[in-house]
Amino acid sequence: MLMKIKLFPNKNNDSLFIADILKDELKNNGFSLVESDYDLVIAIGGDGSFLHMVNSNDFNTNIRYIGINNGTLGFLQEIKPTELSSFIQNLKDESYKEELISFENIKIVTKDEAYYFKCLNETVIRDMNLSTAYLDVFINGTFLEKFVGDGLMVSTPSGSTAYNMSCNGAIIFNGIHTLQVTPIAPINNNIYRTISNPIVLPEDRIIKLVPTNRTTDIMLLVDGVNHLIKNVNYIEIRVSDTKLKCIRMNDYDYTNIINDKFLN
Repeated sequence: MLMKIKLFPNKNNDSLFIADILKDELKNNGFSLVESDYDLVIAIGGDGSFLHMVNSNDFNTNIRYIGINNGTLGFLQEIKPTELSSFIQNLKDESYKEELISFENIKIVTKDEAYYFKCLNETVIRDMNLSTAYLDVFINGTFLEKFVGDGLMVSTPSGSTAYNMSCNGAIIFNGIHTLQVTPIAPINNNIYRTISNPIVLPEDRIIKLVPTNRTTDIMLLVDGVNHLIKNVNYIEIRVSDTKLKCIRMNDYDYTNIINDKFLN
């Protein structure tokens, strides 16, 4: 039985046009377009459309994800609009591979309550007033450093080529389930000693950030969505136990993707 599919186009006219073509082609090839109980979701647009699709499905690990790039860089979107016919044929023939993608689970404990988030690309922690952030950093309960600077970013491999890369973070290949802690404008002088380089952690490590008395109210950006949270006691970030299933075409090669997006 062929997969049941739901489309997630953005509001761009070109994306909606591609979605209409894709609907007809999928139906002509025997696929069912549904609004619930689907096997595959397809984002149409840029990377923001893919992030929105994953969030809209609450990071459901029982379905599969793929994207058609109608944006600019489109790092999360593998399929080009000119490849729709071959893409549909590969779906029909089940000629593709699956790649497991990890995401972040975030817990924030305040004076009065706890908040929980999931994140595919990156989490950024800054002082709510954009003042200097003061954060004690622990890895699996062991103290690492007193961070002082603009803020800290915790990114996944999927997010390593986004904001993280702009902050001189490392590119991490998909399939490596890890978190990367990247400092944003850290301060180093004879008073404050802060690690200036990104740190890549094994999958089983838990990052704990404890705001000091000078930074109790934080600005939390989760995949670009801003949350202002007051009276924060601590923040915990870890790699998800479950993984998202992303469909890749058989000729997908991450090295080629990096070369194409950044060097050509």
